[in-house]
Amino acid sequence: MGYPNALPHDLPKPIASDVFVVHGCVKPNAVVRFTRNMTIVRDNGQLTLINPVRMDEAGLKALEQLGNVAHVLRLGPAHGMDDPFYVDRYNAEFWSFEGGTTYTQPNITKVLTEGGPLPFSNAQLFAFKHTHEPEGAILLERTSERSQGLLLTCDAVQSYRDGYPQTNWLARRLLPKIGFIPETLIAKMWLKHAVTNQQGIQVEFKRLLTFDFDQLISAHGTFVEQGAHEEVKRAFDNKFS
Repeated sequence: MGYPNALPHDLPKPIASDVFVVHGCVKPNAVVRFTRNMTIVRDNGQLTLINPVRMDEAGLKALEQLGNVAHVLRLGPAHGMDDPFYVDRYNAEFWSFEGGTTYTQPNITKVLTEGGPLPFSNAQLFAFKHTHEPEGAILLERTSERSQGLLLTCDAVQSYRDGYPQTNWLARRLLPKIGFIPETLIAKMWLKHAVTNQQGIQVEFKRLLTFDFDQLISAHGTFVEQGAHEEVKRAFDNKFS
């Protein structure tokens, strides 16, 4: 089958113990290119690719040096364009929520459910209710001197506090005008297009805020190395107060 081409991206870089990020991008049209991230979690030598972003051969070589690509995990419905490439290339298990309609391939081999298993240890899966298609978040309970936990999100929570990696000049001008301002946020476009019940989703974010985390990486933007829980709480208050 044909796969989308690799777009500009960075090489994998470590952001925590056995956690890496690839800053890539997506092009919705010929003139706009904006940030898109892949998170990589390593556990016992096996790699899980979360919110996959296709890389070129140099990137794939760097990826393979990190470990064995064994799992691909779709955390949100709009981030499935590169899943088939990685599943096919590495014969990887594909983890996803059931019921998504934006991307229907590859076939799910491991169904994600809140409280259910994940392909790596010391982690919890959170599943949002009140969305048109399923979306979740993952808490990595890997404590360190700097953090009590690392929250992995897709589109529901994003952070542009430290910029817009792999985003072209036009998109850098446009993104703040449509709500993607340089801070940690709950995107108004996500609330408008992905959510079925605005009151109900507030309860979901309150549930998410019961998680103990101090770091954040989402499918867009930059890594929040410290103070992420306070920033997500501030984003919630700004959006729903």
